Amino acid sequence: MAITLAVDCMGGDHGPSVTLPATFEFLRRDPDCAAILVGREDELRPLIGNALVEFGERLRIHHASEVVAMDDPVAVALRNKKDSSMRVMANLVKDGEADAAVSAGNTGALMAVSRFVLKTLPGIDRPAIASILPTVKGHTYVLDLGANVDCLPEHLLQFGIMGSMLVSALEHIERPTVGLLNIGEEDIKGNDTVKRAAELLRESGLNFHGNVEGNDIYKGTTDLVVCDGFVGNVVLKASEGLATMIAGGLREEFSRNWLTKLCALLSLPVLKAFKRRFDHRAYNGASLLGLRGIVFKSHGAADAFAFCNALERAAEAARNQLPEKIASRMAAMNPAATSPQAA
Repeated sequence: MAITLAVDCMGGDHGPSVTLPATFEFLRRDPDCAAILVGREDELRPLIGNALVEFGERLRIHHASEVVAMDDPVAVALRNKKDSSMRVMANLVKDGEADAAVSAGNTGALMAVSRFVLKTLPGIDRPAIASILPTVKGHTYVLDLGANVDCLPEHLLQFGIMGSMLVSALEHIERPTVGLLNIGEEDIKGNDTVKRAAELLRESGLNFHGNVEGNDIYKGTTDLVVCDGFVGNVVLKASEGLATMIAGGLREEFSRNWLTKLCALLSLPVLKAFKRRFDHRAYNGASLLGLRGIVFKSHGAADAFAFCNALERAAEAARNQLPEKIASRMAAMNPAATSPQAA
């Protein structure tokens, strides 16, 4: 199945210097895919080189005159920048010219613009952000990572359904295990929202494992971990901070004196293997779930390797018709179980 991605070339900390080479590498890896480069044409053309010749009809430029800055308020992105590369990218998905969209731009603006342009799927009250964290077994998916700070039990159920379909699509696991993040494994633990969410997930037909604790994320206890956006964002930022601290601590200890530097040299193969195994760039690409279209968010500071991985995840989600699978699963659910209004 041929897949076309709309790429916000202007978004992120590095803009076209990262998004362009990443897109070209993605197209070389996957000859069945095409890309639409969205951004200021006068800035993109000098950087493209012979790529238009190399990829032919698989690559084209779509001009967008404005750019959403990383520090732009959401209101500015929505109301004042209607021809931004982010907005135009979302419109290409809405109009059916692209099967999925990828941006490294402002997260809040991307969620707001995508929701405004694409709307939410039937039965979904709030889109959620889902991404991957490394574990001792490989990796696990976590959502929500910051889009929804306050959630009702029905929202957590919706997150479980959307996340389960995402894992199934990207990892090709028929019935991924779902865990609900809590302060303990026992059913009596947690606040009323989490307790009720556990009941709904247990009755949902999903492969619900039960409550999981924070350390279960990195044990790889379940394929998917569900939580509200407040908790999820804290987990994500704490994980990033811990990874930075460990990397910095290792560099500091190995550079203390000539003996530790020699140890570092001898340990180089192990250190490189460790870095490859837990390289955050390999897990780049967060899905904005619950929309009537596929949108993936790359880390703003991503390099070309990381951004290329986000493109590959978006293409895989499109191949597996992720929104359609979520909509189908939601339609099969009891409306009273998933609707906050009916609760």
